[in-house]
Amino acid sequence: SRGFHFVKYCRRCILPDTRPHLFLHDDGICNACHTHDLRDRIDWKERESAFRSVVENAKRRVATRGSTGYDCLIPVSGGKDSTWQVVTCLEYGLKPLTVTWAPPSRTEIGRKNLENLISLGVDHIDYRIAPDVERKFMRQALHRFGSPAIPMHMALFQIPLKIAIMMRIPLVVWGENSAFEYGGSGEERLGFRLNSNWLRKHGVTHGTTAVEWIGAELTEKELTPYFGPAEEELEEAGLLAVFLGYYFAWDPQHTFEVARQHGFRARAEGPITGHYDFADIDDDFISVHHYLKWPKFGILREFDNLSIEIRNGRLTRGEALDILARNTSGAPRKDTERLCSYLGMEISEFREIHERYRNPDIWSKDAGVWKLKDFILPEWNWAAYEI
Repeated sequence: SRGFHFVKYCRRCILPDTRPHLFLHDDGICNACHTHDLRDRIDWKERESAFRSVVENAKRRVATRGSTGYDCLIPVSGGKDSTWQVVTCLEYGLKPLTVTWAPPSRTEIGRKNLENLISLGVDHIDYRIAPDVERKFMRQALHRFGSPAIPMHMALFQIPLKIAIMMRIPLVVWGENSAFEYGGSGEERLGFRLNSNWLRKHGVTHGTTAVEWIGAELTEKELTPYFGPAEEELEEAGLLAVFLGYYFAWDPQHTFEVARQHGFRARAEGPITGHYDFADIDDDFISVHHYLKWPKFGILREFDNLSIEIRNGRLTRGEALDILARNTSGAPRKDTERLCSYLGMEISEFREIHERYRNPDIWSKDAGVWKLKDFILPEWNWAAYEI
């Protein structure tokens, strides 16, 4: 152990300093909250004008080829954000091709929302990876990094880029504003160039690429869907990417409302994971991905969701804590059982992995029960959140 770490929480939201990429300033407020405050200084009319330049640039690049093909490619899941992306691009006159990495555990509401998205008037590719390959990759990722979602994130980024280059599409449109979060270099007016370094840093793959997963269980050919375009292909194609959240103030409640007005439906039974009944609802396994942040970092999906609500002024910190205190969802046991069944894994093996990735610097046992010292709430049903 590196020495016990008493978790500290942001004074404004409820995120702890154990969350990756988050730190507390001297005023006790986290960098995510401070970054959100910068929105008040942004000229959103100017940003909207910049997006019109993006649109015209994409159309012009297609026209110079003597083609009336797709102006942009939108990676979509059918969720509220991707529905908002499609609605926005159509409103600005783009002709998109939408591409989905099909999750192995797509929910029924996820299927219906994806069909609704397509019905808005876009062509669509649903890309399904061979189940035996995906299964082996997810299992290796779970063992190696305590995260079964690495294959998902690798596919989400690489498959659309390969299709964009293959079909000579000049622009990829993502949703949430990673460019704003990580800072820009002045090239956002028309988009930014993608390269392998950017994808390795921001692709949520623990800094790995497909080549690093080749071994006794997974061959290079089997991993084909997870390989992105070569650096020279990206350079030659001049493929640009944008995050709509750079040009329009991203807010999950706003994107949900736009999506709802265009046929998207939330989950009637309530959230699968977290605070929102309209997010993380298209894949049964996503709850396990989010849950594994609990032993690693001492956070649940609710922490992120409620902190967004605080930043947007819809909840006070006290109200968010009251909601968290009333939360009775517990660990996603049923979804974990589904994942283990899919992976051909006993639940005991999952628990062993779970414990292997428990952070000893923030967890300690009290009367045989794992607890976080100085937890944000005075009372908590610790046993309910163990698999």
